[in-house]
Amino acid sequence: MAKKGKKPTNEPEIVNRRARHEYLVHDTLEVGIALRGPEVKSVREGKVSLGEGYVRAEAEPVALTLHGVTIDAYGPAAGSATHASARPRVLLAHKREILKLAKDSSSKGTTIIPLKIYFKNGRAKLLIGLAQGKGRFDKREDLKKRDAARDIQRAMSRRV
Repeated sequence: MAKKGKKPTNEPEIVNRRARHEYLVHDTLEVGIALRGPEVKSVREGKVSLGEGYVRAEAEPVALTLHGVTIDAYGPAAGSATHASARPRVLLAHKREILKLAKDSSSKGTTIIPLKIYFKNGRAKLLIGLAQGKGRFDKREDLKKRDAARDIQRAMSRRV
């Protein structure tokens, strides 16, 4: 019997492209995100803004919360079921992972940022990263590398 492949889904994968440009990401972790009913449908439609978001890890009490991420209201939902679009949301992870993140993010210049939100087995997941801010020089170096790689790719495609 042949293995069943992954079912193609039309659910979006919302990526925070600005995060990789602004920060140097050292470590990543996949966590669950606690959403209310209409929020899930809104995320499935891709009405999420991760650009201004950040994650706060607290050691006492052990908690991981997502701040600054906007999830727009789901249109067809009833008026009483709407939610605040920029409220802090609880992230779900193991206690030891939260404690490690809290310890690592306490050093100067280090923060935890949301990188990507997606669905896995019907559950909303958030990829977060332990990151350090880049300087202007680092950003220019990244642009130079990307342009050089693009030029090499063009030259190779013309050659073939």
